[in-house]
Amino acid sequence: SLSKLQLKTGDLDPRLFSRLRHLQKLDLSDNLLDKFPNSLTLPDLRVLNCNNNKLEDVTALKQFPLLEELTYENNVYLTLNDDYKVMFLLQNLRLLNGKDITKLANHVRRVNSNKLTSKVTAHWKKFFRDQLPEKYTAEQVKSIKKKFLKSVQTNVVCGPSSLSEFTRWRVKMIAEEFLANSLGLELNSDTESEEKPDENEEESTESPREAAEDVAQVGDFSSYISNVTVTPSKRKRNHSKSSPGNKRSKTQTNTKEEAEEDVSAEPLHFLQCHSKGNSREDFKTQLWSCVFEPVLDSGARKDPIVSSSRTVATCGGESVCLIDCETGTVLKKYKVATEEFFSVAWTTLTMVISDSRKKAHNILAAAGRRGIVKLIHVAADFCYGEIKAHKKPIATVCFSPTQETHLFTASYDKRIALWDIGIPDCDYNFKASQLLVLETASIPLRIALVPTCPEQYLLAGCEDGCFAWNIKLDKGQKSRPFEAIFQFPGEESLTTSHRVDGLAFLNDDVVVSKSSKPGCIYLWSWSKSFDAKGKGCQRTMSAVILAELEWSTTDMSYLTLSTCPAKEYVFCGDEKGSVWMYNLSTYTTAWGSLKGKRSERRISPTQILKWPELRVNGEQPPEILVNNVVADPAFTYLVVLTSVNITAIWKKS
Repeated sequence: SLSKLQLKTGDLDPRLFSRLRHLQKLDLSDNLLDKFPNSLTLPDLRVLNCNNNKLEDVTALKQFPLLEELTYENNVYLTLNDDYKVMFLLQNLRLLNGKDITKLANHVRRVNSNKLTSKVTAHWKKFFRDQLPEKYTAEQVKSIKKKFLKSVQTNVVCGPSSLSEFTRWRVKMIAEEFLANSLGLELNSDTESEEKPDENEEESTESPREAAEDVAQVGDFSSYISNVTVTPSKRKRNHSKSSPGNKRSKTQTNTKEEAEEDVSAEPLHFLQCHSKGNSREDFKTQLWSCVFEPVLDSGARKDPIVSSSRTVATCGGESVCLIDCETGTVLKKYKVATEEFFSVAWTTLTMVISDSRKKAHNILAAAGRRGIVKLIHVAADFCYGEIKAHKKPIATVCFSPTQETHLFTASYDKRIALWDIGIPDCDYNFKASQLLVLETASIPLRIALVPTCPEQYLLAGCEDGCFAWNIKLDKGQKSRPFEAIFQFPGEESLTTSHRVDGLAFLNDDVVVSKSSKPGCIYLWSWSKSFDAKGKGCQRTMSAVILAELEWSTTDMSYLTLSTCPAKEYVFCGDEKGSVWMYNLSTYTTAWGSLKGKRSERRISPTQILKWPELRVNGEQPPEILVNNVVADPAFTYLVVLTSVNITAIWKKS
């Protein structure tokens, strides 16, 4: 009960309320509220009393979908129209201001909606359908949409004049859905209940529901990414047959033999959840990093078919999001208004939280332009600390697979630092300490720990080559130069070295690295290339090349690659929005037994997933670069991060 406290809307702090996950009854009567914030969440709220306030609008109540009983008597600005709006928005509502509204609500949701839909459709056919040419431009669409929405709200009437405001509200909603659903015309609607972000809020943990309002979904026609041609897909969508978004095309493959190896994958979701200030017009925010959450008994959601996580952390711009790949729901969102996040990494810490029992919890580290690492206890929706790691931006972070508190941060200050982040106590007090600094000759872009000896050697792809360091902590020296630089074909001296902007291990020995030399992805052997017995630092070693992958001929940098070791796959996106996939399982056994013998021909991709036709505001987005593409460990989902603020999620069928 928060009754009679002189509360104003600004006093309802979303950061506090979003943590009340199990609250079922809330009394806000006899206060000074003029509206509800859009992001209180309260996912389990069943009973709400806001009598005797100054409420002017009820549409924000749609954020409480389980609400069964609602009272808002003596709010002088609310009318009969608002009663009808809440009956439509709240599908579980039984009692409104003490009266049973079950029958009336069913009528409003079904009969009234059907009548209005018929009238809206008829209005389009009679007055507007013939105005739209067979081939139309975005400008023509915009113009006709504007005229139609104005005309339909003026001319379509239903029921008594006392309900005209509700009727106009529903007619606009139905007309917008009709334009998108039946005709594939993109919508950019401004619904009354739209969230207006708090510009002054510098840091916030956003709730799942608030975050979901930022999201654009394929097939969700009230959103701002629609009219999608998906490729390849066997999944049925709710497009009508006349929709221009219904074309299908096959995935590009290389040969008949390789076509048999095709991975049948379908695009599930296209999300726009990293927008600056939640702007639906933001198609400029670059998305950089994504990592699947480790599976915990009580943590990440497991896919029912495979024992793998289906939740992924993504970052770009001012926000970090946690997404359920199956449903496309943004489960959590964390924002820092002055930050641009470049990298995220997970670890699992055994913590003592409240009842003195030890329990494993997933912790997310996020870092970027400010050189600060944010530490987030995801299950508690709580950023519990930060480490001021570098004075310049952090390009990438990664945790040790064997020491759960050891975090590596690679920065534009030409240093890679190793931190012990400690384990927070029940009050989230923690102590972080720097254990090691690795000096780099140029900016480190990607880092990878050697799987067979993750506490001894670290590899880094840098602006001017690929380097290795000895990171063993029993050595006295805290600041260390690199131990080896690897030379690749065509690099006769250090002056001809290339930027290495992609780096990952395919298995315990095979390294996959991508160079800025156009179309160049090498697979090479760590054990055959690195001479552990040699003495001294800064030695040049020739990378023993096992094979080269055929990839795009672009000279565009920073389109990184990833691997799925369990399935022996390599993934790399290109400058056209496509994802190149390489199934290398037929090669790895042979490489293990080779004496440095290299595959003669370049290995072609097993499959290329083409970017679907995707319309934004009636037009296709401009150049789409795939900055990163990552599969979960079991290769069920593929998450594609782009340069145009769109996260695409594919699922292997």
